Amino acid sequence: MSKTRLSGALAAAGALTLLAACAPATTTSSAPQATVSVSVEPSIPSLPEAPEDPRPEVVWPLTGIEAADVDQEDLDRPALSIKIENSSAARPQENLDKADVVFEEYVEYGISRLIAVYHSDYPDSVGPIRSMRPMDKNIMGSFAGPLVFSGAQARFVSATQNSGQKVIAQDVGSSGFYRTSGRAAPHNLHGYPAEFARQASDMPAPEAQWEWAFPAETATAQLEGEAASVIDITMSSQSQPEWRWDADADAWMRYEGSSPHVTMDGTQLSATNVVALWVEIKYTSSNGGSSVPETLVAGKSGTGYVASGDQYIPINWSKAGQYDPFVFATESGDPVSFMPGQTWVELIPNKGIDHATAIDIS
Repeated sequence: MSKTRLSGALAAAGALTLLAACAPATTTSSAPQATVSVSVEPSIPSLPEAPEDPRPEVVWPLTGIEAADVDQEDLDRPALSIKIENSSAARPQENLDKADVVFEEYVEYGISRLIAVYHSDYPDSVGPIRSMRPMDKNIMGSFAGPLVFSGAQARFVSATQNSGQKVIAQDVGSSGFYRTSGRAAPHNLHGYPAEFARQASDMPAPEAQWEWAFPAETATAQLEGEAASVIDITMSSQSQPEWRWDADADAWMRYEGSSPHVTMDGTQLSATNVVALWVEIKYTSSNGGSSVPETLVAGKSGTGYVASGDQYIPINWSKAGQYDPFVFATESGDPVSFMPGQTWVELIPNKGIDHATAIDIS
């Protein structure tokens, strides 16, 4: 078609040339020629509106939950990392369900202790509060707030303070602790988060510890993971937590063995994200006190799993130092994003102890 049109145009041009050659000569006029100006508006195609940004303008840093209507004073308050007992004599605990992040660690005799980090919600009271261990400063150091506990070997308290970590404890004369009448000591020590925060008013608010996914269904495990309904963990014969996915609650529900793990008011503990990390244990020397198992995380790395919603993925983890956050990456090296909500981190030993442990996900 184009060749046909091109040939026709050349023929027409040739005919005009012949006619011009046969025409009589004319005198060129010097009169000015009229100029016609035509204004043409450019045609701009209509574009679809940009999609609305799913990321809220303001979120709580440790949960990713929207905080647009929250007072700046509350957003600026410190995160309180509080040692909570988790032996059978200590359960049910008070207001453990209000924590943004909870770490479960291995201590003597295979019993677990908890570091509950409170920021978006300061309940009136929490407990039972128990003693500190040498790894606690390394587990919670990136949250930038105080470490709250009661009791510890003097060498561990000194090492924690000398590292630059602020402590709030009966051992150093801090206030805000009280004993309840419902249990025998040492399982009855509780405390007031508002009073702990007052003693740490010079400390900054925490930064986000990991990447939040907006919208939630774009979390890494949701996009790349496998379906899961049970996370069954064996730390020891004394500690066998289990997480079961509840589609109606849209959350992982926590069990101790086969029994629901509930708080003093009957609320079952739950989480949006459950992280299970393989870690190494090293027993401290007995110089200056009894030897205790220490979970090694600062300057360490390993493998584990992240479950966000009803999907999970295998991951690699690392933590550069005491005040650096845990870093979670996929097996291909990409950052792991979490669904907004509460997060539990299970620190499961696979080295340095003399019995088998397990993380079974199905």
